[in-house]
Amino acid sequence: MFDDRASDSGGDRHDPGAAPPSVCPFGRRHARISGFEEDESVTEDLPNMGVVFWPVGTGDSTTIVVSEDVVVQVDLHDMAKADDDDNPEVPVVDRLVEALPTVGDRPYLAVFVLTHADKDHCLGFADLLNKVDIGELWATPRLWREYEQAADEKLCEDAKAFQDEAERRVKAVKKAIEEGKEPVSGDRVIVIGYDTDHDKHAYDELPEQYKSGPGKSITTLDGQSCEGRFEAFIHAPFAADCAAERNDTSVAMQVALTETDGETGKILLFGDLAHETIMKIFTYSEKHKRNHYLEWDVLLAPHHCSKKVMFLPQDGKDVLQQDIMDAFARHSRHGAIVVSSSGVIPSSDEPGKNPPHRKAADEYEEIVDELICTMEWPDAGAPTPVVFAVDADGARVLREATVASARTAVTEGKAFRRGRRLAVITSAATAVGCDIAKARGQTSRGPDRIRAAIAADRGASDVAPPPVGFGR
Repeated sequence: MFDDRASDSGGDRHDPGAAPPSVCPFGRRHARISGFEEDESVTEDLPNMGVVFWPVGTGDSTTIVVSEDVVVQVDLHDMAKADDDDNPEVPVVDRLVEALPTVGDRPYLAVFVLTHADKDHCLGFADLLNKVDIGELWATPRLWREYEQAADEKLCEDAKAFQDEAERRVKAVKKAIEEGKEPVSGDRVIVIGYDTDHDKHAYDELPEQYKSGPGKSITTLDGQSCEGRFEAFIHAPFAADCAAERNDTSVAMQVALTETDGETGKILLFGDLAHETIMKIFTYSEKHKRNHYLEWDVLLAPHHCSKKVMFLPQDGKDVLQQDIMDAFARHSRHGAIVVSSSGVIPSSDEPGKNPPHRKAADEYEEIVDELICTMEWPDAGAPTPVVFAVDADGARVLREATVASARTAVTEGKAFRRGRRLAVITSAATAVGCDIAKARGQTSRGPDRIRAAIAADRGASDVAPPPVGFGR
C-alpha cells in the first residue's frame, strides 16, 4: 500500500513485467530548449521522440512518442463524438488510428492515461477502444468511487466505457496472478492514487506493482522497460483529495524524455488541478528535495488556462496568488514555454465564462517568453499541432515549417521508411487542424478570422460539416 508521503529515495521504480532495458536505451539527462528558430537538420532528419498537443478546442489530447513502437496517449477529446451538433466534427480517433504502430494488423497504443473523467478529457474513448489495441490503462480510484454514486448522472458514456474496461482489466490481472502468470498486453492496468474507500473495490487486491501514486516513478510501459528514455514521476492525486471534486483528483505528473546520446525534455501535465493542489505538489517535492521532478520545459496550462490556478475569490474579486506563479517560475528551465490546450484565448474575460481565461494567460506570459494556444498555433484559422521534440540537437518546439516538413514526409512515405513515428502522428494531428479550418469555412486572415475561430470553438450555428478521409 502507498500513501501521499514521498520517500527520501527519489521515487520508487514501478516496472511490472519489465522487458530488458535495451528496449529503451539510456541517454544523457541534461537539456534545455535551444531557441525557437527553424532547424534545417530537423527538417532533413525528423525527430522520433516528443510530445504532440492536438488542436481539439478546449480539451486535452496529448500524445507522447517514446519510440517507434511505444506511444502513450494522455486524455482524449474527439470532437466527432461531441453531443453538440454545432461543434466542428474532427475525427481525432480516426486520425490517431492511422498514425499508430501496428501489431498483428491492429493499431497499437502502449498506454492510455485518463487524468480524470470529464468529457473534455475522455470524449471518444469507447471508439478508440474499439479500433485500437491498448496495452495498458492508467486509472485513478476516483472513478470507482464515482461510478457507484449515481453514475448515470455524473459520468458521460465514454467515462463509463473507460471504467468498464478498467474493471475488466483488474479482474484479468487478478486472474493471471492467481494462475502464476503475468497479465498480457491488453489486460494491464495501473491504479494511480489512494482512496480511503479502497477496501470496498476490487482493485485493492491488486499486487503493489499494479498501483502507483505520489512520490513514485513509472519507467515501464506495457511491459517494456524504458529506463533512461522515459520517466513519469507521479505528483497527484493525493489521498486527502479522494472525495473531492473530480478536477481535484486529476493525475499530475512530470514526464521526462531522454533521447539516445541526446538531451532530456521535461513536461508538466497537471490535468485540471487548481491552486491548492498544485501548491501542495510544489511544497511536497521541494520539502523532499526533489526539485528535479518539478522542472519543466513545457507546462500544459492546468485546466485549459483557467484562472483558478493562480486567482482565488476574495470579497467578490479575483485575487492573484503570487506563490504559485513564483513556484512555476522557480522551476522553469531556460526557454520554457506554456501550452494552453484550449480554444482561442479571449482578449478579455467575461464573468462566469469557462476557460481559457485572459488573466491566466497574462500571468503565464509574465514568466515565459511564449505562451502557445493550440487553437491559435500558428494561426487561429488553420491550427496545427504543437510539437515538442527531443533529439540530439536538444529539446524544442518545432516551428511551422518543420511541422509542414513532417506532413510532407508522411505523404511521400519518407517518415514510414525512416521509422519516424513522431512525424506520422504530427501529420495526423495536422490533418485535424485542417478539418477544423475547413469546417469553419474560413478564407480570411487577421481579426475577422480570429473572431470566426472563437465563434466556431464556442459552437457557432453556421459551422460547416467536416471533410472526409485521412490526409486529404
